[in-house]
Amino acid sequence: MRNILIFFFVSTIIMVVALKFVPVYVTPLMIIRAVEQVADGEAPTIKHQWVPLSQISHNAPQAVMASEDNLFLQHNGFDFEQIYQARLEAMRGKRERGASTISQQTAKNVFLWNGHSWIRKGLEAYFTVLIEKIWGKQRIMEVYLNSIETGRGIYGIEAVAQLHFGIPATELSKRQAALIAATLPNPRERNSAQPTPYLIKRRGQIVDLMGKIDRFPDAEAQ
Repeated sequence: MRNILIFFFVSTIIMVVALKFVPVYVTPLMIIRAVEQVADGEAPTIKHQWVPLSQISHNAPQAVMASEDNLFLQHNGFDFEQIYQARLEAMRGKRERGASTISQQTAKNVFLWNGHSWIRKGLEAYFTVLIEKIWGKQRIMEVYLNSIETGRGIYGIEAVAQLHFGIPATELSKRQAALIAATLPNPRERNSAQPTPYLIKRRGQIVDLMGKIDRFPDAEAQ
């Protein structure tokens, strides 16, 4: 058991260090979705193009922070207040909602699988601590924007910008970035290319919040 634990910690730390510098071209979620497509009798589709953070509009990180994690630049990987509030709401019988930070979502997307087991939650917390310590906010955001599911068979900000708006990610406007961010809770059902009245309303809320939260720093400022 001791050797197994040593191997686990050493191998995972090496992997996290390596992925601080190497683009993440494939994630477990991409593979899982492709398998699901095959099981449904469809051709597996993965539309994804890695781009560095310098080639992504500043509106994109600002929009996902406004939508998903207002305190991303302030916390160390976990927003305990939101976790507490979500658990409290669930205990009161309200609809269960996620309270994962961008860091936690990135850890899950890159290293793990979807699920609610305590083992997966524990591993998510472990990898969240590692990427916060080893990667830092710039790299976490870069990987997050390149690995998120943004549509059916679509992954990353570059692919959805090209497919839904006909532009590279570097040209995304505030409203376009906010619209993409509005789909993230359920990107396979919410389509940024064909927004519903709800998505349009949510886009306006995100645009408004983008100017009120901390500005995501340029790479040169780090």
